[in-house]
Amino acid sequence: MDLVPALEEPLKKVLGPATAKVMAEHLGLHTVGDLLHHYPRRYEERGRLTHLADLPMDEHVTVVAQVADARLHTFASSRAPRGKGQRLEVTITDGSGRLQLVFFGAGVHKPHKELLPGTRAMFAGKVSVFNRRLQLAHPAYELLRGEGEEAVETWAGSLIPIYPATAKLESWKIGKALQTVLPSAQEAVDPLPESLREGRGLLPLPEALLKIHRPHTKADVEDARARLKWDEAFVLQVALARRRHADAQLPAVARRPKPDGLLAAFDDRLPFTLTEGQRKVSAEIFTDLATEHPMHRLLQGEVGSGKTMVALRAMLAVVDAGGQAAMLAPTEVLAQQHHRSVTEMMGELAEGGMLGGAEDATKVVLLTGSMGAAARRHALLDLATGEAGVVIGTHALIEDKVQFHDLGLVVVDEQHRFGVEQRDALRGKGKQPPHLLVMTATPIPRTVAMTVFGDLETSVLDQLPAGRSPIASHVVPAADKPHFLTRAWERVREEVDKGHQAYVVCPRIGDEEDDPKKSGKKKSAEDEAEKRPPLAVLDVAEQLARGPLRGLRVEVLHGRMAPDDKDAVMRRFAAGEADVLVATTVIEVGVNVPNATAMVIMDADRFGVSQLHQLRGRVGRGSAPGLCLLVTEMPEASAARQRLNAVASTLDGFELSRIDLEQRREGDVLGQAQSGTRSSLRMLAVIDDEDVIAEAREEAARVVAADPELTGLPALRTALDALLDEEREQYLEKG
Repeated sequence: MDLVPALEEPLKKVLGPATAKVMAEHLGLHTVGDLLHHYPRRYEERGRLTHLADLPMDEHVTVVAQVADARLHTFASSRAPRGKGQRLEVTITDGSGRLQLVFFGAGVHKPHKELLPGTRAMFAGKVSVFNRRLQLAHPAYELLRGEGEEAVETWAGSLIPIYPATAKLESWKIGKALQTVLPSAQEAVDPLPESLREGRGLLPLPEALLKIHRPHTKADVEDARARLKWDEAFVLQVALARRRHADAQLPAVARRPKPDGLLAAFDDRLPFTLTEGQRKVSAEIFTDLATEHPMHRLLQGEVGSGKTMVALRAMLAVVDAGGQAAMLAPTEVLAQQHHRSVTEMMGELAEGGMLGGAEDATKVVLLTGSMGAAARRHALLDLATGEAGVVIGTHALIEDKVQFHDLGLVVVDEQHRFGVEQRDALRGKGKQPPHLLVMTATPIPRTVAMTVFGDLETSVLDQLPAGRSPIASHVVPAADKPHFLTRAWERVREEVDKGHQAYVVCPRIGDEEDDPKKSGKKKSAEDEAEKRPPLAVLDVAEQLARGPLRGLRVEVLHGRMAPDDKDAVMRRFAAGEADVLVATTVIEVGVNVPNATAMVIMDADRFGVSQLHQLRGRVGRGSAPGLCLLVTEMPEASAARQRLNAVASTLDGFELSRIDLEQRREGDVLGQAQSGTRSSLRMLAVIDDEDVIAEAREEAARVVAADPELTGLPALRTALDALLDEEREQYLEKG
């Protein structure tokens, strides 16, 4: 992080080529600075000194004792069949009791030479039982050559750092390497402004690095961690604050709706009243749209909280003000669905330039990659002339051929599905930067929003519109209790008998070539369930139609179908002409069929927490209660089952996103997928350190407001440059 010559020194020069190669390949560490920022994961205590008479089982202890006896035995084993195996047994005593130490194999040579009867030493290890006798196997030891009791106390009480290690490089070898480079920590340049550091009572950086790697007490560790977390949070927040500052300097056209224009006409048509939340968020958006620099807002809302309605009103406000609005959807199914629902909600207001169109009407155009040439030409012409005020489409909107008359607002649906470049390309189509509204139904904990989307202002819709029904969720353990699965299919039939419909979701389509090399290669084979390929739509649909759901109208939907076929299936299902839709996750986002009340998710353990929550949001969209059954073959004690139990136990997406994050850890908050580099967060835990992140954000905003170029803070600039290597810089640029 700190680009100073001593810290830039390649590890090859300091540690030798062999160790440096392993560190680079397995841990991504290349320089002295990288190694200094490779922090211990935890610390072992050698344990307070313990009397041999009262040794606890299975605990790490440290004892000071004298060697009473040492014997070397040879034995035959599978590894050493000719009786060449060696075992060293050492008996030690401290006057209160005796304890046996045992060393095997090549590990016997050093202790055999050093642990002679009469030698006094300190021994640290884990107490186990062998042949009904307590023993320490391969303990660490330090010979005491006439040192006083004080040295003994210090050694025993010290903390042993345990580093994130690899099979090729054990923690203690990393510790040794750190011992070599630790003196360079004195030259680390401190990125925190002095006033901030002193005001918050934080350690200087060199001291924090020394204390994190060589703590004397637990308080040392706490102080060092507090300081290093601040570094990470603050440097990241400064990067984001500079982004926001730069965006605030960009020009944009202020878009204010006419008091009696399209938006007012639309609001008058609405058959229901907006929720309090929708009104509040709309007001925030309209305020942003009325300013002369681009809006950058993230709209988070639970599945079904009415985000589309809020986005549509923003789009109409921009059309009112003479601009155009584009909505970018991640899939064709969703783009078509949005187009259908927007034109239905707008009625004659969406028929601009047509017979029967209202006076204030505009044209709503759909643009996807699979449209026929004529329809596409027509749509492109409407965009270029400004005839179409609203366009809804997929990535096809980003292509070079697409020209807008005056693009004023870009709405991106389901942010996490879109690459940053795509968002950027669409923004580049305005004469001046358009306003940007990013929507997501995957709830993001506040701290993550402050870090991942730190350059966006955040609005949250947390009320569900009136009339939404509760969803009951249950885990169906198909392997432990097969009769539960039988009952699940009975429940689906019962829902269909009541006139409702159901979804069955599978992880795979089923027409892929199964690669024998890939299947069964999963590392975490908790169980046979992990080894078999995930269930596939085509197989499951056929089995259901022939078996438990015989006689019902079962249809199939997946991503590799032709777009027209997909749309036809969705239309039939929406019209109630199919009872059960067996699909992949193409239905995850935005699909809206109020009559669908049940969902069975097969191999639910193969999906992430947020994805399951999204999928479940497809049912219970009407007045009848929803039912979601999570089918799994994973054993009860597995982590996968705990994850599913968590999903079944709450409908609160924010709570689930916390669970999801805690289980996955944060990965790289700056978007590992985008930058492909190691995590920039080594000490900061996005979930636990909410207060640090919030305070760092405030401090960063203050610093950047006073000195946007950071001219007075060269050390902070240096730290920023290191954090924002080129890829990350671009990621933030485009974010």
